[in-house]
Amino acid sequence: MPSLALFAAVLLLGIADSMVTSYIVLFGADVVGLTPLQIGIWSAVFALGGITIGSWLGRLFDRRPARAYAAIVIFLGAAGYLVLPRVSDFVVLLVMAATVLGAMGAAFPQLFALGGAGPRVAAVLRSAWSLAWATGPLLGALVLSHGGYTWLMWTAAGVFLISALTVFAVPPPRPAPAADPLPAPTPILLTVGVLLFFAAMFAGGLVVPLFATRALGRSAASVGVLFSVCAAIEVAATLGLTLVPATFSQRTLILFGFAALAAYPVVIVAASGMPLLVAAQLLRGVGIAVVAAAGIRYFQELLAPATGRATTLFANASTAGLLVSGTLSGAGVEHLGYRVTLLLCGAVTVLGAIAFAFGAMRFRTGISG
Repeated sequence: MPSLALFAAVLLLGIADSMVTSYIVLFGADVVGLTPLQIGIWSAVFALGGITIGSWLGRLFDRRPARAYAAIVIFLGAAGYLVLPRVSDFVVLLVMAATVLGAMGAAFPQLFALGGAGPRVAAVLRSAWSLAWATGPLLGALVLSHGGYTWLMWTAAGVFLISALTVFAVPPPRPAPAADPLPAPTPILLTVGVLLFFAAMFAGGLVVPLFATRALGRSAASVGVLFSVCAAIEVAATLGLTLVPATFSQRTLILFGFAALAAYPVVIVAASGMPLLVAAQLLRGVGIAVVAAAGIRYFQELLAPATGRATTLFANASTAGLLVSGTLSGAGVEHLGYRVTLLLCGAVTVLGAIAFAFGAMRFRTGISG
């Protein structure tokens, strides 16, 4: 089990991250005056910066494990969000996204790497992250309504700072084992499967609010209810994973998560009101919880003892899925409509499950996949 300090560090990181991430696009559009194209470029640079820095630190962690990596990137992020309200130049925003703000993308896998590869560590830490995302956006809305974007960024920076300081209370990681002359190959198909899962998940998260408000005529507040219900289910499902016997097949468990998310859009498109929309969140919450928690553990076991590399690879696949999701959802809604796009998300999830299943079989036989 992870230490209480590590649980707290992940929780605080998630609260601060969800506070700013929920409103960063509105900040760019309403305060800085960015165009939709500029916002898209800015978001892409955010993600690419996180992937690049995270990959480098993941390999560094495996060679020389330390708490300092996580603390430093969180400190950098806190400093970036302190300055961000005063920045209006697009080029400066891009530089910040690629460096101090993008570095925050490495914090999540670094904290999970500090937890090691225990059978229940990933599930407990993931529950902290889900709990943070159930509360952070609400806290962000409260701060935003009273202090505007400046106080939102400053408050998040303060929470980031506390998270970074909490990292130093986490027990130091064990020294790196002797270098393996033949490290495990990169599980390409497994990574593609995870990427497709998160691409479908994020794309669905973009389309469902539009479908609920524009196609079904629900209020904007109802969208908040859906996301809150999903987050609560994620927390419960993630904690439930700690009760699953360690001997149970992680591959089977993960494919069950894929199946749950694939069924989610089918239920959504059949909905005509809130009851079925809310009920569908059970599938989404369970799917996300299972793949996110069990998936990290699965990668850690496959690539052991390279915990940093494994955790970062999984996190980067999620970030890459976020990059793909914008194109998938935007082009789909514009040319195919809400319902077809949602079903397309389900199809992408099925493709991800096939890639993951085939990759798992190939990797077990010693072939990179």
